[in-house]
Amino acid sequence: MSLLRTPLYDLCIQNKARMTDFAGWEMPVQFSGIKQEHAAVRNQVGIFDISHMGKFILTGDHVLRSLQQLVPSDLDKLSPGKAQYTVLLNPQGGIIDDLIIYDEGEQVTLIVNAATTDKDKTWLLEHLANVELHDNSQTHALIAIQGPKAVETLQKITDIDLSVIRRYNHAYGQVLGHKSFLARTGYTGEDGFEIMVEADGATAIWQALQEHGAEPCGLGARDTLRLEASMALYGQDINDETTPLEGGLSWLVHLDKVPNFIGRDSLAQQKADGITRRLVGLQLEGRNIARHNYPIIQDDKQIGIVTSGTLSPTLGYPVALAYVPIELAKVGTVINVQIRQKTVPATVVKKPFYKAST
Repeated sequence: MSLLRTPLYDLCIQNKARMTDFAGWEMPVQFSGIKQEHAAVRNQVGIFDISHMGKFILTGDHVLRSLQQLVPSDLDKLSPGKAQYTVLLNPQGGIIDDLIIYDEGEQVTLIVNAATTDKDKTWLLEHLANVELHDNSQTHALIAIQGPKAVETLQKITDIDLSVIRRYNHAYGQVLGHKSFLARTGYTGEDGFEIMVEADGATAIWQALQEHGAEPCGLGARDTLRLEASMALYGQDINDETTPLEGGLSWLVHLDKVPNFIGRDSLAQQKADGITRRLVGLQLEGRNIARHNYPIIQDDKQIGIVTSGTLSPTLGYPVALAYVPIELAKVGTVINVQIRQKTVPATVVKKPFYKAST
């Protein structure tokens, strides 16, 4: 089965990107190298092709009210121009996907993960009455521009005043003459925008941003950046069998404000009983890198699992996310991670590992 290609595929090849199969798409994993791309985003500005992500437009009467039945976050606080990061839940309170909801007034835009696009679409169509779903996943491009200089770089090629768009807000504007959806959101821990545009406008926008100094970045740097910022990766850190209370996303659950949503009873029961495990941040020493699925050991027994791990390019030491029993989740607790044939100590630390200066 052939892989899907984004509107920026040819340009990525011209930029000598190393490509990989990601969720059925042929995507750039790196251009100049993960460390260089990572540093560009932390210190200057980088751009990512994220056109593989799912892009849905929901229309109909009372779209947000209908959508409220599927998410635990209070959507009443949304208004046109604002956005909400949240999760879709199954009846057990497990996370079907994490996504961003953009309120556009007469319609709602959803950006979902590439690997779950078909699953999410099916779920939404099954549970949303009197709502029409338009799937723009393969007709539109999505470019993320991230870093301390992201806003000033993008401002050079758009007619809209970006300074008035606050974090988790969005607006439409012209970018090089192309009507574009501009959202001040991202997945790196830095300031920046995500630009959604019809496919025929993507190449010109990417090239212009590159000419203004933006470094092309791949999925490799995107992963190290998001991990430093302790942002969950669906399918690794959270999934259908983890609840937002366990996954460090309890701030998305508004039981006192939302009386009815799929999974509410399960979350209310779990909150009353208390969770038995939690996703925590770990810091290790030296070159001891805890990778995905490495076991956490206590008294010669596995008691937890590492979900994500890397040598932090910014901090210079290994960091990881892991599920551990709640009694070991306190900051400062030392646990053991099995790395190949040995166990090494890891300390539970406060998340995020890295936070951009404001």
